[in-house]
Amino acid sequence: MGAVPIGTARTGYLTIMLAIEDHGVIGDLRTVVLVGTDGSIDFACLPDFDSPAVFSALLTEEGPESGRSAFTVRPGSGTRTKQLYLPDSNVLMTRFLDATSVAEVVDLMDPDDDGGTRPLVRTVRVVRGRQSFTVRCAPAFDWARVRHSVELVEGVGAVFVPDDGSGALLLRTSAELRVAEDSGATGPAVVAEIDLGAGEAADFLLTWHDGPPSRGEVAPLGEHEADRRRDAVLTYWQRWLARSNYSGRWREMVHRSALLLKLMVHDPTGALIAAPTAGLPEQIGGERNWDYRYAWLRDAAFTSYALMRLGFVEEGRAFLSWLEQRMAEADDESGLLPVYTVHGAPPPDEVELSHLSGYRGSKPVRIGNAAGAQRQLDTYGEVMDSVYIANKETPISYDLWTRVRSSLDWLDRNRHLPDQGLWESRGEPQFHTYSRVMVWVAFERALRLARQRGLPAPVEAWEKAAAEAYEEVQRDCWRDDLGTYTQHPGSDDVEAGLLILPLVKFSGPTDPRFLSTLTRIESDLVVDSLVQRYRPDGSDGLDDEEGTFNLCSFWYVEALTRAGRLGAARNVLEKAFTYANHVGLFAEELSASGEQLGNFPQALTHLGLISAAVNLDRALG
Repeated sequence: MGAVPIGTARTGYLTIMLAIEDHGVIGDLRTVVLVGTDGSIDFACLPDFDSPAVFSALLTEEGPESGRSAFTVRPGSGTRTKQLYLPDSNVLMTRFLDATSVAEVVDLMDPDDDGGTRPLVRTVRVVRGRQSFTVRCAPAFDWARVRHSVELVEGVGAVFVPDDGSGALLLRTSAELRVAEDSGATGPAVVAEIDLGAGEAADFLLTWHDGPPSRGEVAPLGEHEADRRRDAVLTYWQRWLARSNYSGRWREMVHRSALLLKLMVHDPTGALIAAPTAGLPEQIGGERNWDYRYAWLRDAAFTSYALMRLGFVEEGRAFLSWLEQRMAEADDESGLLPVYTVHGAPPPDEVELSHLSGYRGSKPVRIGNAAGAQRQLDTYGEVMDSVYIANKETPISYDLWTRVRSSLDWLDRNRHLPDQGLWESRGEPQFHTYSRVMVWVAFERALRLARQRGLPAPVEAWEKAAAEAYEEVQRDCWRDDLGTYTQHPGSDDVEAGLLILPLVKFSGPTDPRFLSTLTRIESDLVVDSLVQRYRPDGSDGLDDEEGTFNLCSFWYVEALTRAGRLGAARNVLEKAFTYANHVGLFAEELSASGEQLGNFPQALTHLGLISAAVNLDRALG
C-alpha cells in the first residue's frame, strides 16, 4: 500500500515517508529513478548514476511536502494504491483505486533514444470514473545544496535552472502549470491541477540538459509523443528479455532480476554499478550509510557473469571493454582500484551531507566512497573469473590478455599483504580467508585460460602463486579445534563469504572441511532463510549492528545445492523470495523485522538470485 495524502493542494500535504522497499525503479541505462507506491519520484540522480541528485526526498524525514525534493502525483481523494511492471519490461505502473474511480500513472525512461536526451515520461490517466490530481515538480539540485530559478514557458511547460549553471531541467506538458505558492527545498516548485474523466490523460516529460536548453529544444509536446515513447520502450525491453535462455521453475523472479541488472549497466561506458542510491542505512539510526552509485569491479564482474549465463553476451563484452581500460590505466604501485566511477575515475572522497536528515533520521548521509583507496585483493579473483567465463563465449583479445598479465604481475608482488576484504572493513587490514581464496582463483583461472588458448604466460610463477595461496588457506585459515575455516588466521569466527568455496571450485561441495564449515555457518549466522555476513563485534571499524545480507541467503542456497541438500536448498530459496518487495526487488539487507534496508535495489543480491535459481533448477532436473 502507498501512503495516503492528508489535506489538500491548497493547505499542502503532510508527507508520510515510504519504506525503502515501497518503490519500483525505472531507468535509461545511464541512471535509475525510484518511484514510490504513492506515485512520488523521491530519488533521482541525473543525468548519470553518479551525478548529483535532483530529487532526494528519500533522504529526508517526513514533513510538509512543500520542503521536499520530489516529483509527486497526488489524487484529490484518498485512494488505495498498487504498483506493477508492465509485462517483461521496466515500464512501471502505479494505480490509484477508490470506490468510484480507477486511475494510473505510467512511468518510464527511454533506454534507446539516439537524440542524446532521454526524458523521464509520466502519463497520468483515468481508466474509470473521474479523478482530480495535483502534480508537483520540486527539484533540488546537487543534493539540495544549490538554489534554482524557474521559468514558465507558455504552451510548453517549465525550465528549472540551478544557480551554479551545472545544467537544467525541462518539464514539458500539455497541462497548465503555475509556480507553487510555497517554494521547494531550494527554489520554486511548479504545480498542475488536473481533472480527468475516463479515457483522458495528461503527459509530463522531464529532460536533463547539460546547460540551458536551446530555443529549439523548448518545444511543445508532440501529438501522442508519450504514447509513441511508451510503445517503443515496451518493445525495447520485451525484445531484450526475449534473448534469455532461462525457462526454468523461477522464470518470473530470474527475469525480473535480469531486467534489474540490465538497468544497472551504464550504456555509454559498459560499467555496471552496485546500486543506484546513496546514504540509505543498513540499520535505522546507524552509521553504515554508504554511496553505492559506482562500479565495483567485484560486483560488476559477478553481474557480468550472471547476465552472460542467461544469454546476454553483449553486456559481458561491454564490461570487458570497460575493464580493459581500467587495467591499462592501473598504476604500477596501487594496481587496480576496487571501485571506479562509471567513467573510470576514482570515486570522489566521502562527504557528509549534514543538511539532509537521512532516511528515518539515519545520519550521516554520505556521498563519495573511501573504499576506492582500500586494498581488496579478492577483486582480482572475481575479475579473472569473469574474463575466463567471457572467453568461453568469445575468445578474448591479445591486448586484453596483456592487461591481464600485467594485473597478475601486480597481484603476485602484493598477494602476501593484508587487505580490507570482501566486506570492505573500516578496521585494520587482515589476511582475510576470502581474499586468499580469490587470489588462488585469479591465478588458477589465468592458468586454465593460458593452457586452453595456448597464450603466453609465466606459467611457473602463476603455478607457484596459486599453490601458495591454496596452502595458506588450508594451513592458516582452517581451525582443527573448531572444525571450520575462519574469517582470517587466528579468528574464532566464520563469515558468509566462506559459502563460495565450492562455487569457485576451491573446495569440493562434499569435502569434509567445507561441510563442517557449512554446519558452523548455519549455527552462527543463519536464521531460517536469512544469513548474516558476519557477527559485528567492532573489528570492522564500526560499532553498530546490521541486518542479514540478502546476497548471503542466495549463496547459502547454492552451497546447499552443491552439497546435495536439494530439499533444504529449495525451501531456503522459496522463503528468500518472500522477502522481495511488491515488484520483485531486493535491497542490500533485511532488518530483524524483515524490512528492507541499505541501498536499493542491489545488483549483488539479484545476481546471487539468478545464480542460485539457475543452479538449483538444473540440479532438480
